[in-house]
This record gives sequence, structure tokens and C-alpha cells, in this order.
Amino acid sequence: MTAADVAREAGVSQSAVSRVFTDGASASPAMAGRVREAAERLGYRPNVLARSLITGRSRIVGLVVGYLDNPFYADAIDKLSAALQSEGYHLLIFTTGRSMPDLDRIVGELIDYQVDGLIAASANISGELVRRCEAAGLPLVLFNRGIEGGGATAVTSANREGGALVAEFLVAGGHRCFGHVAGWHGSSTGRDRLEGFRAGLEARGARLHHCAPGDYDRAAAAEATRAMMGAACPPDAIFAANDHMAFAVLDCLRHDLCLRVPGDVSVVGYDDVSVAAWPAYALTTVRQSSRRMVEATVRELLAHMAAPARPPVRVEVEGPLVVRESARVPEGWHRGRADP
Repeated sequence: MTAADVAREAGVSQSAVSRVFTDGASASPAMAGRVREAAERLGYRPNVLARSLITGRSRIVGLVVGYLDNPFYADAIDKLSAALQSEGYHLLIFTTGRSMPDLDRIVGELIDYQVDGLIAASANISGELVRRCEAAGLPLVLFNRGIEGGGATAVTSANREGGALVAEFLVAGGHRCFGHVAGWHGSSTGRDRLEGFRAGLEARGARLHHCAPGDYDRAAAAEATRAMMGAACPPDAIFAANDHMAFAVLDCLRHDLCLRVPGDVSVVGYDDVSVAAWPAYALTTVRQSSRRMVEATVRELLAHMAAPARPPVRVEVEGPLVVRESARVPEGWHRGRADP
């Protein structure tokens, strides 16, 4: 069925049908009612992709995501989809895996689908991809990632501050030997959390004794935990660069090594995903507000769509430490509160 068929059925012009199915176009309520009733009878739906060839707008935003096993991203994608739909856009997801994607293929597919903008999350994003998006006139916002030297708008957690907050908490709790299960070395979030944690320890006269790669992977985090706990001087406090790895650390300590948490070892994560509050984990963790980060991402993307020459900015969303039962609680800090 075509718009011409609907026009004949409703007794109106084809341009009237077009106005009824175009957001913001002028059409009287009576005419719109006749057109929509005729379209319903005939089973007509406007061809959005064909219309995008005329308007130059697909109302689709592409999301490039490296992996989805971290529950933080499942929650963030749900919020991104809802936020974009409220603005009249839909989300089209491209997955790349953890390795560097084929830039020609990814950018080519994005252009083929005529997306109006791009959000890149948990993916190995380089300056080359930023330049290619810029050359293609494709607005880009990085979500929970940054790149060296800037060049693209990025929305992240305040990762260095979060890492330093964990150091303050653990030193105040009387710990003496500190370990860190690090995120993937190629991600800005992992580097920033490690740097913040190390600087926070040094500012309080302590140092980082153990640092092992977890690569945001459950098995790698468990292996890192076993390696640290097998050292001559094992840590009595472990900070994992995200909750996904912290859960593996907790399971390894309790079930593989038969240690008490927090009696023998305190564990702190980063993200505050919903599972962190489950009694089985009761994880003390830095809250990374997916809602506030999504709001900032959508706001910045729409602004770049409206003004392509707008200079890139960096937005950092601060988050509190949520104190639960996986770590020793120092004096002045209380479980159930999000700050000291």
C-alpha cells in the first residue's frame, strides 16, 4: 500500500497524507482522523527510510558497543533507548567485540543506515574513528570512554575522584596492604580509576602493593585475585575497577580460597549495578549514575546534531561511595549511606 492508495481511500490529496504522517506538519484533526482510519484499514505504514532520503534525517542514532556482559551497559542501553525515544529517535546497536573494530566497515555501515548521530560505549575508540566520523559529518559522543587528546565529546564518571575516594575509605578502615584488579589497559576508565586509587593511597602515606589485570572479564578477575592472594604478602583490601569483576573477586575469595569477607579481605567495586545490593554480595562500591550519564549523553548528542561545528566537551559525573557489607567500615562511615 502507498500514500496514493490512502489518499484515494480517505478522499484527500497525497500531500495531505504526507502532512498527517510528518511530525510538526499542519493537518486538521478531522482530516488527520480520516487519513489514519484509511491507513489502518489498508494496513499502510509510512516508509521511514524512504522519507529519510528526502528529509536527510533518519531519526536513528547508532550505538557502537564493544561487549554487553557487564550489567552496567545493559542498564545504560535501556535508559539510552528510552531517552532517545522521548526525543523522537530510535537506537540501532552495532557490536564490535573487545578488539579494535574494522573502522572502514563500522563507519560504512553507519553511513549506509544514515544514522543521525553516533554514541560509542565500551569500545576501543581511537582518534582515527573520531576523524572519520567528523569527515562523514556524523555527530559523535563517547559514553563512559575518553580518548587521549580529546577530539570528541565524552561523558564519563569522575573516575579519578572515584578511585581516590576508595583509597580514602580503605585507608581509614585500617588496611595495610592494597590490591587492585585493573580494567582493560586500553580504556580511559580503567586507567583513570587506577591512577586515582594510586594517588589517593600515596596522599595518605600508603602505596599500591598489588595490581593485576582483570580486563573487565570475570575469569581474568578471578585469576588476578588468586595471583594476588598467593603472594608472600597478600592484600587485606582489593579494589576492583568495576562491579562485574568485583563479583568474581568476592566469589573467588569466599568459595575458592575460603576466606572471610570482610574479615580477612575487604572488597570494593565501581558502578553500583543492581546486583551489588543483593544480600549475596552486598558490595561496597562507587556509584556510577547511568541515568545522569545518559541524560548528559543525549543532551550533548542533540546539541551536536543541531550545531555540527560545536566544539567537543568533556562531562564528568561524580558519584558517591555506597557502603555495604563487603568492606570494613571505618569510623564516621555508615552502611546504607552514600557518603561519609
